[in-house]
Amino acid sequence: MTTPIGDPKAAKINPDRVAALTKSMEESLRLRTRKSGEYVERAQKVLPGGVASSFQEQSPHPIYIVEGQGSRVVDLDGNEYTDFHNGFGVMVVGHAHPLIAKAIADAASKGTHFAAPNQVAVRVAQELVRRFRLPQVRFSNSGTEATLDAIRLARAFSRKEALLKIEGSYHGHHDAVMVSVHPDPSEIGPRAHPVSVPQSAGIPKALIDLTSVVPFNDPDALEAALVANPNIGTMIIEPIMLNIGVVTPNPGYLAEVREITRRHGVVLIFDEVKTGATIAAGGAVERYDVVPDLIALAKATGGGTPIGAILGTDEIMAQITNGTVAQFGTFNGNPLTMAAAEMALTEVLSEQAYRRLDQIGQRMVDGCQQVCDRYGLPAYAIGVASKGCVMFADERVVDYRSYAQHFNDDLNYLGWLYHMVNGVYMTPGADEQWTLSVAHSDAEIEHFIDVFEEFARDVTSG
Repeated sequence: MTTPIGDPKAAKINPDRVAALTKSMEESLRLRTRKSGEYVERAQKVLPGGVASSFQEQSPHPIYIVEGQGSRVVDLDGNEYTDFHNGFGVMVVGHAHPLIAKAIADAASKGTHFAAPNQVAVRVAQELVRRFRLPQVRFSNSGTEATLDAIRLARAFSRKEALLKIEGSYHGHHDAVMVSVHPDPSEIGPRAHPVSVPQSAGIPKALIDLTSVVPFNDPDALEAALVANPNIGTMIIEPIMLNIGVVTPNPGYLAEVREITRRHGVVLIFDEVKTGATIAAGGAVERYDVVPDLIALAKATGGGTPIGAILGTDEIMAQITNGTVAQFGTFNGNPLTMAAAEMALTEVLSEQAYRRLDQIGQRMVDGCQQVCDRYGLPAYAIGVASKGCVMFADERVVDYRSYAQHFNDDLNYLGWLYHMVNGVYMTPGADEQWTLSVAHSDAEIEHFIDVFEEFARDVTSG
């Protein structure tokens, strides 16, 4: 934890200076990416916001990427960046990895789609079973589909309709989980009785009423919620919260969640869409040695291609076999995706690769923390293997409520601008700031830290 605000060692951040630096850096980025800005104006005629997904929107305008190789990407203006965005965590394998590119090309040469079983899907499933310690797998095409299927399976198995999720977590954009994802703090109610807040218009109130929320890292709140509502049969949780920076579980918290849900007969789902294949071979299951009833996977699991997967116990997954629960998808197990996933999981993301991610991930955290301490920046660095960020908060964030109280969006945005202007491609917004890849060099890690130091020096001076 860095020095708290109010300590004599802490820097006094001048909001006017932050605003002036932000205006200057925005203009620099706008000028560097002029062609993207012009193209957005054309795109807006056919794409809302000029982008294919609202996650791609950013200020001063969306930036079009035209090429990626290894740890580098190039934008429409020809600017080259070291990529710490990595497709919202998908590209842990690096861009255009030759083994994965060849596997996709070989598969494509034999046919891109059949909607029929293929042998590679079986081998990928076997590898996922080995990594995540659950015996049955079904594929889908995205994290949203994976969590949707997992919740349907859990509801059918528990025979209870109500769902419990963590306040401030994102689990995809289907209606059941678009609740209290990033709610206005004025609407969330008291901690003892959190209010379920819809994240979007168009979600039926009946579904909102079926989804309750509890704070992360609070087993007592979980126990109280399950006692208060015996109709809850399913809980979904990100083992590490990655929708508000990086918030790790307190020691023993996930084991307590496992014990409490089991005692109440609640099916426990780990949403490992972001942590699966990125923080360890077996994701959070391996890292924290806690096995849930169901796991939802996507993102990095596919080696850069669209994928989703649901892993579960024999008893829960038998509902698919016997026809009790429907689980469909025209592109499930698509041969191109399966070829990329197999190569990523069995050849690229090896034990050596995870040791490397641990090493450079720790260097990122240590280097950024040293900068925070050196300049008295009201922030701290945190990460697990390839996932990490600088949390611009004057106190440790343990859940959404502490995030809403202490996180400084203005500093976060200015830090993002500094990196983008200095050739470091970053995730926009308050999501995890970086995802490392096996392609990153030590020099690129040091460059990131150097840019962060330039930001810290400028924002704390004067």
